[in-house]
Amino acid sequence: MNDAARKLSPVQAAEPLYREAPNNIEAEQALLGAILVNNDAFYRVSDFLKPEHLYEPLHRKIFEVASEIIRMGKTANPVTIKTFLPADQKVGDLTVAQYLARLASEAVTIINAEDYGRAIYDLALRRSLIQIGEDVVNIAYDAPLDMPPQAQIEDTERRLFALAENGRYDGGFQSFSDAVAQAVDMAGAAFERDGNLSGVSTGIMSLDAKMGGLQRSDLIVLAGRPGMGKTSLATNIAWNIAAAYEPEVLADGSFKAKNGGVVGFYSLEMSAEQLATRIMSEQTEVSSSKIRRGDITEHEFEKLVGFSQTMQKVPLFIDQTGGISIAQLAARARRLKRQRGLDFLVIDYIQLMTGSGKSGENRVQEITQITTGLKSLGKELNVPIVALSQLSRQVENREDKRPQLSDLRESGSIEQDADVVLFVFREEYYVKNLEPRDIADPKYPEWEAHMEKVKGTADVIIAKQRHGPTGTVKLAFQSEFTRFADLAEPSFIQYEEP
Repeated sequence: MNDAARKLSPVQAAEPLYREAPNNIEAEQALLGAILVNNDAFYRVSDFLKPEHLYEPLHRKIFEVASEIIRMGKTANPVTIKTFLPADQKVGDLTVAQYLARLASEAVTIINAEDYGRAIYDLALRRSLIQIGEDVVNIAYDAPLDMPPQAQIEDTERRLFALAENGRYDGGFQSFSDAVAQAVDMAGAAFERDGNLSGVSTGIMSLDAKMGGLQRSDLIVLAGRPGMGKTSLATNIAWNIAAAYEPEVLADGSFKAKNGGVVGFYSLEMSAEQLATRIMSEQTEVSSSKIRRGDITEHEFEKLVGFSQTMQKVPLFIDQTGGISIAQLAARARRLKRQRGLDFLVIDYIQLMTGSGKSGENRVQEITQITTGLKSLGKELNVPIVALSQLSRQVENREDKRPQLSDLRESGSIEQDADVVLFVFREEYYVKNLEPRDIADPKYPEWEAHMEKVKGTADVIIAKQRHGPTGTVKLAFQSEFTRFADLAEPSFIQYEEP
């Protein structure tokens, strides 16, 4: 209140002996005056400016009342607004009614209303930054038991990124011509990229042909029962993307991926060493069990050493923290993108994560929070996220073991939030368990023929896809090396429509 009066008064106040929070009372007065004279000025700032962004409490109240009146389709001016403000309130020597009249009388034009609004908004962001900084210092000094330093760092990162995300006034509607230009740019990038894909190539051609690659900002859920090869397929794709990484220098000196990409892999189930062993086995065709036992030949050892040198140059980063929360995961992903770049993210797997809410929440609510957080993170970082998920045991109770969307475990939000849902299904796994005990059994030849038909193959079922058709992609699967690949034989049917 005193600030508003001081700015209106021709007498200069004494220089304050303390640092004042960033503000511009004159810009607030100019904006409010413009709105009171012509309500169209409000629509120039209503997209991004809220009452809490104004510094002076009285100005907040005036802006809030004017907003409500204008949105009701009525006219906001000094006469209509003053009835909603305290009549006995003073601004220096002026009553609130006189102050409103003076704001309107000194308003010149609404042309600069948006500039005033942006200046006010930027100052509000600076005040928020100061508040976050003060909280960091105060909490660090207090050292509360319920907030260890690591938790404080994560909370501060979350608040800063929330401020960065919300602290933008470039949202809202965009013209259709801008959207068309972006679509043409995407098509041009796909034309120049290897494989002519709009998304990031998985390195498996038959899967890319069905999906157009992995689309940026998509949440792709890769689900299956234990033993189906979820992690194997995820590591195959992650390695293919990282190994194909080809950077392109932009005009500002920064880099973007022309082909492939920088990969982040959250391995909540396996250690980084186990994951590296699996990838080495996939790529060198040396059985991982032989690597673990040391039962390898000199030639195989040379292959492993040679490949390890290649692995060190590939932009694949592994986080093996178990039981990581969605807040921790998001903070680390943002940090990786800022420091090294990030084009693709894998989480193995959803059910091993924890939510960031209260411990009293049930597991369904926690999974909902996790999937919603992953979807938001994908949009924020503009990268495809592949999140692995377990399927419920009800699959085992059916005669037909092929998974369905209803089999997704613990929450319907997984299906709801996912842009793509993929199921890994290996019929060989189930047929093998049905082998008759006696080779003389009359059913043995029938089983043997069935086993021969499905041996070494796997189905990737596209059960949901926002950008394209559903269906099934049949792949080759080498269990010894846990490797998925395109079926080489032209006689195999690559796609099976439902």
